[in-house]
Amino acid sequence: MSAENNVPAIRFKGFSGEWRDNKLHQVVDVKSGRDYKHLSIGNIPVFGTGGYMLSVNEALSYDEDAIGIGRKGTIDKPYVLKAPFWTVDTLFYAVPYTKNNLNFVYAIFQKINWRQKDESTGVPSLSKVAINNISVFTTGETEQTKIGNYFQQLDTLIEQHQQKHNKLLNLKKALLEKMFPKQGATEPEIRFKGFCGEWEDKALKEICTYHTSSLTVSDATIEGKYKLHDANKAIGYTDKNVQNFDYITIIKDGSGVGRVRLLPKKTSFIGTMGAIQAEKSDIHFLYCCLIKIDFSKHISGATIPHVYFSAYGNDNCITPIFEEQTKIGNLFKQLDTLITQHQAQLKKLNNIKQACLEKMFV
Repeated sequence: MSAENNVPAIRFKGFSGEWRDNKLHQVVDVKSGRDYKHLSIGNIPVFGTGGYMLSVNEALSYDEDAIGIGRKGTIDKPYVLKAPFWTVDTLFYAVPYTKNNLNFVYAIFQKINWRQKDESTGVPSLSKVAINNISVFTTGETEQTKIGNYFQQLDTLIEQHQQKHNKLLNLKKALLEKMFPKQGATEPEIRFKGFCGEWEDKALKEICTYHTSSLTVSDATIEGKYKLHDANKAIGYTDKNVQNFDYITIIKDGSGVGRVRLLPKKTSFIGTMGAIQAEKSDIHFLYCCLIKIDFSKHISGATIPHVYFSAYGNDNCITPIFEEQTKIGNLFKQLDTLITQHQAQLKKLNNIKQACLEKMFV
């Protein structure tokens, strides 16, 4: 909000004046969902707090679009409902009154801290009274439509990138299944042209070297030359235990035990992680082998879970000749790069959306 009362910080050109202070019941009609089990199978979608459930032969709303908001359970994930639809009794549906734009109101719903409206002591719950009494600011229909259309376009772009990201993840999962031999097999189902013959069965420890570290989070500095990593990110800098090769880290104890991560050379890592250096194998191919390992079968420790290289290092790792490893490794490297790019773009778009929700509304 700007210094002027009830005016957003960012506004489309041509609009001025204060926004109106309303209670939510003045903007939408909050209606209750109902049980659907008496209905027959049809083509009308039924929605719950988690989204689409099934389709039936009747609708609660035939021609009015709405916003679904959980009554019980998931109460902080509103979403748009396009008519016709049916909602179950754990999902309210809020129909905007005339001259209130659906996408504008949906953006307002995404700004509301619904968890603060929770009236339960157990399973999160909302009531119509709590929803109706929420204070919101609205503007005229024309400005609402401009804002609503902007957020609809932004949401469409986010959804497109999310779908591409999901497709890449599914493609990677499928290729990990098809381009590596299945249990008991010695050849994969899919192979690059020019390669044939059985893969060689080796223990993981035969094709890599394991490294440890004594560094801790407190060893991270601001003046070191090389990045120091914990399980999730670079946490600072160091000049100690620097690896002169690309390497793979595995969380060996505590939270996230068994998580695999690929890190570049000229970096370092803390002692809750072990590092694996590729030897007689391609680093990206080896990374694929490691993310396929079921580390859960190697976990020990009643209080703090541990996983040791002395245990999983004996796991079988079926490998082809180095040239084929490199072809496979490069393919997955390219896939991971694309996945990372889409993750970064999604993060950027979501950050833009959050900033706009803050600046374009009162």
